[in-house]
Amino acid sequence: MKRFSKEEKLMAVKKYLSNEGSFKRIGDSIGADEGDVRSWVQRFQYHGDEAFKNSYARYSVKDKLDVLNYMKEQGTSIRETAAIFNIKSTRTLRRWKTLHENGGIDALKPKEKGRPSMKKRKIKKGNSTTQSIDALQAELEYLRAENAYLKKLKALVQKTSQHEKKQK
Repeated sequence: MKRFSKEEKLMAVKKYLSNEGSFKRIGDSIGADEGDVRSWVQRFQYHGDEAFKNSYARYSVKDKLDVLNYMKEQGTSIRETAAIFNIKSTRTLRRWKTLHENGGIDALKPKEKGRPSMKKRKIKKGNSTTQSIDALQAELEYLRAENAYLKKLKALVQKTSQHEKKQK
């Protein structure tokens, strides 16, 4: 997928607004998708030149919820909501919506990045070791009980067979 500069996006928007072609025609002329041109025009209508400012945006959980609630209450589409809030990609909104529907508010929280510290690793190992020791002890008790049962059963069978021999 080709990346377009701020100038290319503005040129496409201005062509559309001056009725020089449809979304599809303008998109084909510069190698962009019709949907991209449509999004650029919507964002430009809401934010002007600021719509194409190159910046990395981080959104808090509150911001994400505000956007999702607005979309739900106003009944706006994902594309229109992205234009209103100047969110660069509709995929971002789709991901937020899916995460929220499947996992609630907690799913919108950012994930920890990087490798866990050694302290956390040791704690995890300790927990799994403790759990495995408990599991092994439970299995040992079960096997001991089973062994004792089989010994009693064997003794009973021997006693029965000896008793039958005496009767004959």
